[in-house]
Amino acid sequence: MGMKWLFSLLLMIQHVTPQASVELTREGKPFSIINRNEYSVGDPSYFILDTEKYDQLVGELEKQFSVPPKNAKLDQHGNIIPEQLGLSINRHTFTHKFYTFFFEHRISTLEIPMYSVYPKVDSELLSDIRSIRIGRYITSFNPSNKKRSTNIRLAVAAINNHVVFPGETFSFNKVVGRRTSQKGYEKAKVIVRGEYAEDIGGGICQVSSTLFNAVDSAGLKIVQRFSHSRHVPYIPPGRDATVSWYGPDFEFKNIYNQPILIQARTLGNLLVIKLYSSEVIEYKPKEVPFPPL
Repeated sequence: MGMKWLFSLLLMIQHVTPQASVELTREGKPFSIINRNEYSVGDPSYFILDTEKYDQLVGELEKQFSVPPKNAKLDQHGNIIPEQLGLSINRHTFTHKFYTFFFEHRISTLEIPMYSVYPKVDSELLSDIRSIRIGRYITSFNPSNKKRSTNIRLAVAAINNHVVFPGETFSFNKVVGRRTSQKGYEKAKVIVRGEYAEDIGGGICQVSSTLFNAVDSAGLKIVQRFSHSRHVPYIPPGRDATVSWYGPDFEFKNIYNQPILIQARTLGNLLVIKLYSSEVIEYKPKEVPFPPL
């Protein structure tokens, strides 16, 4: 234990000749200069790395240069929009270079090392899992109710093209995210303890309810579902799935051996959700009650 502690200390503390700064570059272009003293603590004759400030530096660089990958998806006409690679900082390589500057004072320029991040869904996979429809459900809504319709369309866009891999559990709240006015959600009618009220995101329970019935028709495992405290007109009794950011969620698990693709859209006054997968999927469909269209 003592030797391990001593070895770690020797790695972090070096008696060196100070080099004032290092120039950070990205693709050969300088963008910042950092001073060794800004990341040091303790005796000025020694350089002890302030790990908290170092972690903060790496976090800021991640925000500045990292790019999340984008999955391949289908457009409204069924055409495949190809995936896009992401970028992330190679923390191991960056740390090695930073230590060379900080402890060994051997470099004056530090290029930010990056590596490619591949999306989970590429065009080849998407082309395969769009092969057969395994589930579908359709409900209707009043498009003249602009605020409620806006909320429905935002939630539909959030789940559209989402892929649930074998063994994964889909969470409506996690995928759709918190419903806020900053995201465009508006106040519309909701049911709270059996009474009607207005709240941000009113109407999205129709999306979760339609999704539940599409999922159930495909024979997938329902992990979590709650009904409203009173009947809703767009779905048969007992076939709804209420959701709330601080309350109930709708979750299902992909128990099959192939990924499941969710396709959701609105067509006029109709909310249509379909589930697709590969031709080799072995699934057990179920009959579900028809909606009151």
